Amino acid sequence: MSDPDAGFDSDEVRGPLADREWRLIREEARDGAMQMALDEIAAETAAAGGPRTVRVYRWEPSTLSLGYHQDPETVDWEHCEREDVTVTRRQTGGGGIYHDFDGDISYSIIAPKAELPGDLLESYHLLCAPVLDAFARLGVDADFVEESVPEIWHPACYLRELHPAHDIVAGGKKVSGNAQYRRNDSVVQHGSLTYSVRAAEHLGVFAGHDVTAERFSERVGGIDEFSDASRAETVSAVESALAEWADAAEGEWTDDELASARDRAEEKYAADDWVRRDPRERSREN
Repeated sequence: MSDPDAGFDSDEVRGPLADREWRLIREEARDGAMQMALDEIAAETAAAGGPRTVRVYRWEPSTLSLGYHQDPETVDWEHCEREDVTVTRRQTGGGGIYHDFDGDISYSIIAPKAELPGDLLESYHLLCAPVLDAFARLGVDADFVEESVPEIWHPACYLRELHPAHDIVAGGKKVSGNAQYRRNDSVVQHGSLTYSVRAAEHLGVFAGHDVTAERFSERVGGIDEFSDASRAETVSAVESALAEWADAAEGEWTDDELASARDRAEEKYAADDWVRRDPRERSREN
């Protein structure tokens, strides 16, 4: 598959926010704490009148991102240390996601809150439009799951109940999960597209379950099951879909953003009091 964007008219996929200032930051490989910090810093940039951001990113090393309220006891910490899998915690809810260096492709869309619908379902469907477009460019027949599908194991995001608002399936298998968090003045939507399923690796980061790799693979699908596109071609399709939806110019982080993100990563997203915090203790405090 030489050109996953062939035949696509950018005028047809441009979204309703394309008249604003957007930048595309092409795929970068960074550790999990830094990736989550960059989302937060980009939200501050957009809220302060700077460009909105669409970006694609890769997790190096492979990373387990915990949901905001996730119990750290669901993590097999020894396995993660032994296999050089870092662990961070997202601002978004839901279960944990294993982001494999090769098997995962992640994206974020970040814009001022005032520019997006207040209704969560409407906002998801607006911001997932370029994600569905990317699948179409790759020849993958993907869409939101039509109705809820029961959970298999709650702590793992991809094994939770499938929800029509934000879970995307192909051939009956989940191929993308998407989540939002809303700050006072900005919105971050980030998501994961599975390029290639790494069932054993995904399950290995979790403790206290009896889910087999076979059962995981029945629920979760990879783009490489439905398309002959290489990973690089898939990344290109995702970048093109995001850029054309936003009419974004190719951009980069400023030095100040990178410095702030490094500080935020060290102080928050890599810190044990954030990553390993017990959500039950936080709820008692509140």
